[in-house]
Amino acid sequence: MLFNSFAFILVFPLIWVLYYVLPKKYVTGYLLMISYLLYLNWEPVCAFILIGVTMVTYLFPILGNKYFHYRKLILTVGILLTLVPLIFFKYYNFFTQSVFEALSYFHLRMEFDTLHWIMPIGISFFTFQSIGYMVDVYKKKCILEYNLIDYALFISFFPQIASGPISKAKDLIPQIKQVQEFNAIKVQEGLKLFLWGLFLKVALADRMGIYVNTVYGNLDHQNGISCLVASILYSVQIYGDFAGYSLMAIGVAKTLGINLVNNFNRPYFSISITEFWRRWHISLSIWLRDYIYIPLGGSRCSKLKNHWNIYVTFLVSGLWHGANWTFLFWGILHGLFQSVEKLLGLQKSEAKSGIKLFRIGVTFVLVNFAWIFFRMPTLKDAFIVIKKIFVEFHGRLLLPDDNASFKYMVCVLMIFLGKEIRDEFFPNRFLLFESKYIAVRYSSYLFILFVILLTGIFDAGQFIYVNF
Repeated sequence: MLFNSFAFILVFPLIWVLYYVLPKKYVTGYLLMISYLLYLNWEPVCAFILIGVTMVTYLFPILGNKYFHYRKLILTVGILLTLVPLIFFKYYNFFTQSVFEALSYFHLRMEFDTLHWIMPIGISFFTFQSIGYMVDVYKKKCILEYNLIDYALFISFFPQIASGPISKAKDLIPQIKQVQEFNAIKVQEGLKLFLWGLFLKVALADRMGIYVNTVYGNLDHQNGISCLVASILYSVQIYGDFAGYSLMAIGVAKTLGINLVNNFNRPYFSISITEFWRRWHISLSIWLRDYIYIPLGGSRCSKLKNHWNIYVTFLVSGLWHGANWTFLFWGILHGLFQSVEKLLGLQKSEAKSGIKLFRIGVTFVLVNFAWIFFRMPTLKDAFIVIKKIFVEFHGRLLLPDDNASFKYMVCVLMIFLGKEIRDEFFPNRFLLFESKYIAVRYSSYLFILFVILLTGIFDAGQFIYVNF
């Protein structure tokens, strides 16, 4: 059940009321039941995958603690078993198709069966979260969890299971164990985050998506200007879509008294690709840093090895996002960008005002360029878009046929950019949501709600990152 669906908006108040009404000893079990019921709403059979991953990652750290001398072997086996469903459901067809194409190049033929099974929702997220727990227990960075209900809720907690944020056990499990008392301030903060997240999804991302899909869905009849605008609007769309989900997830959890890690920090104001990854999908960046980059040697090695570590980390990032050569190429591009930045000494986050604005622009151009590969179904399609932008930059810009749709696009873009600029450069000025005057605050809430109802696309459209 998606956050942007009317079903969730109608059901969640009941979930919330029962959460605070039930006796405290039943709360954890209640949240676990709700998490699984909502997960079953997507695809019931996939719940068995979630249960399997939960049981493996719950039992193997306990075995490692019992058979201490074999704990490294037990950890390795546990990680491999945890990865099996992810590899099987997400990458099997990609690997077999790639092998088939490689053999065909040499005029060899081998038939592979193609799987047509539905990929379990959130499998990339709960797989990484559970692996992180096993590694942290092994490195004694978190306490071994013996309570199965608490651990199962840590893996399946419904606000975050579909698209994160990816939580660490040391941050989330203690909150699960703690009896959460009703806190009006937290509830208000959670609802505010949910409201802005809903705006980012249905009013911003989904409305930008209409234009993006129109252009990219009919490339043969589009010129370079339209492709360039579509690429920029896709950058806005994917940010609004994923940041919107994250804010709604954080907001829902906060109304229950639970704090999830912030996943975005205005990434398009970054002055380097390195800083971009400190601001974009923060929980994944931390996971990749802690469990891929640092174990490979991080920066505490030779310069050549360090650059290799960067490429491997972003190769994993690309592959994590999707089973397609476009995602791998996208990851390689970001690895290349960071590698070049490191060689040129451009990874610092400080710069003078004029230079800072210039570097923000350059960074956005690079990120936007990479998003083209992320968005397109094939590398060929991505290069067609790029060719059109650089070679066929003529003709008229494609505009929505419906004049109202165009006005809605401009309206939500102005609101989005205005808030982002305010938050980044003037955090203590022009206060609306944060105003000390209750009339100003609630007027702001009502205005955003009005804009959502006026301009939002209410088709319960899938979040982009749910597919990853």
